[in-house]
Amino acid sequence: MTHFMTIDTGNTAWLLTSTMLVLLMSIPGIALFYGGLVRRKNVLSIIMQTIFLVAVVSILWVAIGYSWVFDTTFKENGNPLSFLIGGFGKVFMRGIGLDALTAGNIPELLFAMFQCMFAVITPALILGAFAERIKFSGYIVFIILWVILAYFPMAHWVWGGGFLQEMGAIDFAGGTVVHINAGVSALVMAIMLGKRTDYKIGHPIAPHNVTFVFMGTAFLWLGWFGFNAGSGLAADGLSANAFMVTHIATSAAAVTWMAIDWIFNKKPTIIGTCTGAVAGLVAITPAAGSTDLLGAFLIGIITSAICFCMVAVVKPKFRYDDSLDAFGVHGIGGIVGSILTGVFATRTVTGENGVQGALYGDWNQLLIQIVTTVFAIVFSAVITFVLFKAVDSSVGLRVDKRVEEEGLDIYEHGESAYNR
Repeated sequence: MTHFMTIDTGNTAWLLTSTMLVLLMSIPGIALFYGGLVRRKNVLSIIMQTIFLVAVVSILWVAIGYSWVFDTTFKENGNPLSFLIGGFGKVFMRGIGLDALTAGNIPELLFAMFQCMFAVITPALILGAFAERIKFSGYIVFIILWVILAYFPMAHWVWGGGFLQEMGAIDFAGGTVVHINAGVSALVMAIMLGKRTDYKIGHPIAPHNVTFVFMGTAFLWLGWFGFNAGSGLAADGLSANAFMVTHIATSAAAVTWMAIDWIFNKKPTIIGTCTGAVAGLVAITPAAGSTDLLGAFLIGIITSAICFCMVAVVKPKFRYDDSLDAFGVHGIGGIVGSILTGVFATRTVTGENGVQGALYGDWNQLLIQIVTTVFAIVFSAVITFVLFKAVDSSVGLRVDKRVEEEGLDIYEHGESAYNR
């Protein structure tokens, strides 16, 4: 609901900063992180997919996405379509003036742009599952349809007054909307697209630039403070807590992955430590507005250990080629984080009358988190399966064997990342 009051300049300044920080997560964060993990012949394909996605999803968001997710017209009018879509009252930002304010007394235009960056980063996470083998033309069609049919409805259900929000689901900054949604879709895409031609179980394909991976992780870690601490829409104590638990969960997860890597693989690796950090960032996302320091530590440690197991044990056993572990880190991290939110939520953060988790006696909240998580998994899997079939049969999604062998950069984009 839009209110017309005096703008809060402190909150507005913080959300302006947070919006820019979240954009950093996509470009250059994901572009560098995923770009460094692939081989040098495919790094530009990752960069191109990322920058195109930022541009096209931003257009989709201001055109229909914001209205789809956050408009309340259909609900107010008793339209049965309100289950799926908020309404069309705010398409192309219609009726939102410079003086229109929303929660936290911030400009609604700024809130819309902050949410736009979430819409941008979500499909970017899927890129890691089908890296090095997808046609750019097929990718364009798939990603546009996925954002419209998978992201917009899920965001409406969880954040825009939909049934999951009304049920009491806690998703402070995107455990279900972003990470489960993208991660499960990534798994479906990886399985249906098939393995890379030279992928061998138990023999990981070496990243072409580990420094890029580190730089991408650094941008993701930095940007995540806007992602989580900005989601309270105010410069206040809740934002400060979200900032702290985000950093500590990430730190705990990075150290945990490094230690496990060292024990089982005899070396502490940069790739492993960076991957652990990202797992921690993912897992704390839904809980950042409801958990304290204890929850942050345990969420980081537990999630890192489970994600390591998925990447190092489960993936080789089931023989699917999730190229850059989009499902193993983002999907599993989102699932674990969403469920653990129902364990570690505490009234020291949510307030005297706020929600609390099973650790503090409220098992109902844990049940709500489990139901929400299962729904998100099923919804994302079904939508992605249908979209894959439709796009693959019309435009085609997999590149030819020769293109895959010689590299997508030259064949798809006519460029090479490294020229003498």
